[in-house]
Amino acid sequence: MPITVSVENIKCGGCANSIRKALHAIPGVAEVEVDVEKGDIHFEGDETLRATVVKRLLELGYPESGAVSGLGSAAAKAKSFVSCAIGRIS
Repeated sequence: MPITVSVENIKCGGCANSIRKALHAIPGVAEVEVDVEKGDIHFEGDETLRATVVKRLLELGYPESGAVSGLGSAAAKAKSFVSCAIGRIS
């Protein structure tokens, strides 16, 4: 089933690479596509995987849109910079 999650902090192809790699590592997640401009992540999988995917995205620094604020938002941005850099190298 196609699922879309809108997230914050996606800036470039490096971010997209990190996201694709991390989500493909989750059993049951397939066909991961990242729309950098819109901040949308599309993947194929069972709806029960959505929470796992959202949690992993938050760990990477890409929280679901509107899910964090204040210091949590600042921390997510810092994590996303690291994920972005790793994605550019990989």
